[in-house]
Amino acid sequence: MPDPDGPPGGVIARLARLLALAGGLALLATALLTTWSVLQRWLTRQPVPGDFELVSLGAGLAVMGFLAHGTLMRSNILVDSVTSWLPRRVTDAVDAFWMLVWVVVAAVLAERLFVGARETLRSGTTTMVLGLPTWWAIGLGALGFAATALVAAAWTLRLARGRF
Repeated sequence: MPDPDGPPGGVIARLARLLALAGGLALLATALLTTWSVLQRWLTRQPVPGDFELVSLGAGLAVMGFLAHGTLMRSNILVDSVTSWLPRRVTDAVDAFWMLVWVVVAAVLAERLFVGARETLRSGTTTMVLGLPTWWAIGLGALGFAATALVAAAWTLRLARGRF
């Protein structure tokens, strides 16, 4: 039986964990690229071409990958010093309200990023140095926010029901 105080499980939790793993891999790749570029600059006075573009894309994708898992674990910024003295049902109701606000924010951001990905695909927008298309990164950002909205919705329902 799942822990009533623990995070939601199932497909949504697996998706959040998968995105966090992908975000971790993107961050690791970004760190390795930065190290390689600095070493190459030190040895040859030439950086990896477009290193700043790749680091920007990798870091952004890492953050988008971590959002859903952070929401799943409720490790985002929570201010409970004002409500810690209230009964659990009341704090759950307050938390459910703010988690619902996060659902709306994340869903709007996912939709806007999806539109942005479609527009950059249509216009052929690319990075400046390497000429990489950017639509796919924006689309992955949309996926990250959509998954975050799903996780926040699961928490909202759980908190509104008193976690049982």
